[in-house]
Amino acid sequence: MEKEVLTCIITGYGINADYELKEAFRLAGSRAKRVHINDIIKNPQLLERYHILAFPGGFSFGDHLGSGKVFSNLFKQNLKRQLDKFLQEGKLIIGICNGFQVLVKMGILPNLRGNWEQEVSLIHNLSGKFEDRWVRVKFNEKSHCVWTRGIKELELPVRHGEGRFVVRSEEILETLIKENMVTLQYTWLVKTGKPTGKEDEEIPYPDNPNGSVGNIAGICDQTGRILGLMPHPEAFLIPQNHPQWSRKTPHPPNALIIFRNGVNYIRERIS
Repeated sequence: MEKEVLTCIITGYGINADYELKEAFRLAGSRAKRVHINDIIKNPQLLERYHILAFPGGFSFGDHLGSGKVFSNLFKQNLKRQLDKFLQEGKLIIGICNGFQVLVKMGILPNLRGNWEQEVSLIHNLSGKFEDRWVRVKFNEKSHCVWTRGIKELELPVRHGEGRFVVRSEEILETLIKENMVTLQYTWLVKTGKPTGKEDEEIPYPDNPNGSVGNIAGICDQTGRILGLMPHPEAFLIPQNHPQWSRKTPHPPNALIIFRNGVNYIRERIS
C-alpha cells in the first residue's frame, strides 16, 4: 500500500493562490493542507508531518516592505532550524511568484554558500507596471531539479509587479548557469522574431515580461529539491485554463507535470 505524500501549503495575510496550489497537489496525487504561517511559528513541529512545503503566490503582508520581505523574515527568524532539518531529510520546497520572492529573500534559494545569505532578488518589472499575461518558458534539460524533469517547454501565465530576476554579482550568475541551477527561462511566445537558439539569446519584452537577467524565470538550489519560479503552473492544470484552449489543436501541455514530478519523487522514497 502506497504511503500518502503530504503537502503543506503555507498561507497567511495577502496570499491569494493557496487554493489553486492545493488543487494542483491534489490532482498530482498528494494530500495537501493549507496551514497559516502563524500556526507554524507557534508550533514548528507541524512541519515534521509533511514531505513537501509550498509557498503560493499573492501579496503577502501587502508587499509593504517589498515583495515577500515580511514573510521571508518571519520564516528565517523563527523557523530556520526546522527548515534546515526539513531539507536534510530529503524533502521538497517550491515557491511560486510571491513564494519565489520569499525564498530568495529568505536566503534559502539559491544559498550557494550554505549560510542563508541573500544572493539574488526579484525587483520591479522594467516595464514599470504590473504584468498579467501568458508567456512561454523553456526548461533546462541538464538541470538536476526534481520538479522539472522531462519538461521541454510550457506556456504559463505570469501576474506580478516585481518579477525581474537580478543577481548580486556576475560570479553568482555564472555559478547558476554553470551548475545548471537556472531551471527555466522566458522564450518567444510567438516565434515571429529571429530566435537563434543560443543559450544567451536576449528575449525582448513582452516575451520576457519583466526584464530578468538571462531571461531567468526560475531557479533551483544545488540539491535540485528547492524550486522557485515566477510563472504560475498552478493556474494551468486543465486545457480550459488556457486562453486559446478552444482554438489550439492539440491543446498545449498543461503544468500538472511539475507537481506530479515532486509528488512522485517523494513517493518513490517513502514507499
